[in-house]
Amino acid sequence: MKKITSLLFIILSIICFGQKTVHFADSIRKVYHIPEISYAVVNSKSTLEMAALGKHSVDLQDTATLNDRFHIGSNTKAMTAFIIAKYVEAGKLKWTTKFFDLFPKWKSKSKPEYANITLQDLLSHQAGIQPFQGEDDPKIPDFKGTHQERRKQFGEFVLTLEPLKTDEQHPFLYSNAGYTLATLMVEKVTGKNWEELVDQVFNKDLKLNVQLSWPENQKQKDTWGHFTEDGKLQPVPSTFDYHLDYTEPSGDLNIKLKDYIKFIQLNIQGLEGKNNYLKAKTYTFIHKGIPNYSIGWFNIYENGKELSTHSGTAGTYYSLVHIDRLKNKAYIIFTNSFNPDTQQGVRLLMRKLKENYGS
Repeated sequence: MKKITSLLFIILSIICFGQKTVHFADSIRKVYHIPEISYAVVNSKSTLEMAALGKHSVDLQDTATLNDRFHIGSNTKAMTAFIIAKYVEAGKLKWTTKFFDLFPKWKSKSKPEYANITLQDLLSHQAGIQPFQGEDDPKIPDFKGTHQERRKQFGEFVLTLEPLKTDEQHPFLYSNAGYTLATLMVEKVTGKNWEELVDQVFNKDLKLNVQLSWPENQKQKDTWGHFTEDGKLQPVPSTFDYHLDYTEPSGDLNIKLKDYIKFIQLNIQGLEGKNNYLKAKTYTFIHKGIPNYSIGWFNIYENGKELSTHSGTAGTYYSLVHIDRLKNKAYIIFTNSFNPDTQQGVRLLMRKLKENYGS
């Protein structure tokens, strides 16, 4: 009887937390003018709380659902790194494989400082590659061909540019282009392009229904991203001619929250020492193998806590993910807008979720 009473108390406490958080999240959404927020709190086995609030667009009455898709921006990096990790485990690559061991003909045209860059250098932003984050980027030639062919031409071009140097203040130098170069390596050894690898690993193997680029919102009801113009949110159709050409592996996937939860739970299970699609030791290296920024995740130790975190945006959606590696819980927030208000609202909601669940 005591066990049943205790279980009921726990269930009622969780429901109470959830109701309070939903009200808080919706108030944040309204105050900070965020069209839609979807969020979840999970552990390795269960979803402790999940909700979808708001509208698909400021111009539509379509109500948010848990089947909505969100562009996750740079949270794509962890997924690209996950793909690469699978082929490292298969012996196709090593984390220490040098880039020019796979592309020897490029070496003579590249800056000599890049001579010894490795796969893990590229994935942990320690290769000194120019960032290509959309601001003050070097002018890019108009490359032609398939996505893979254009990424390859872009990669050759990137390696002719002056490298950046890490120092004590900047132990890593965040680079979207570095993820393109890492992707070229896995494409070379597998004979498949990144798009095919995404489909193989996430859709066929893991059944996660991951898609490329923006969520489709013209042929079906789904989220619209929003950018800010003259202080007003502007909804962006999926047909909008803006794409992350050449750096797709660093930031151009979309996914449902429910499927992303499954991906995060694989990571938590691995951090708990359990093998699944990847081996536990691989997850340990991905999350904790390299200080500051490991393999697709910021690796944070502060105030007695251990966190793997990342945010993502390509200017119209914003996502934030925290994995508490000591409590084995994760906090996920997806939105369909991006500006300082969105960021502040998400920060406040993240803080509230972590307070509620003991992180």
